[in-house]
Amino acid sequence: MKALIKFLKTVRAVLWSFLGIRKGSGFEEDIAAITPMHLIGVGIGLCLLLVFSLILLVQWMVKV
Repeated sequence: MKALIKFLKTVRAVLWSFLGIRKGSGFEEDIAAITPMHLIGVGIGLCLLLVFSLILLVQWMVKV
């Protein structure tokens, strides 16, 4: 259960960074709670998910 909460905190931190808006206090909490390797892994995974979603969206729009 602890690992799931840590994973969700990492996902939340990466999604906030994608948006580019984050308070300094929230950033400090994230730095204390997550490890760099988890951050890199989740960041790459969500980036790939975003890219593939955009590719699928464009392909769907072109077919319509």
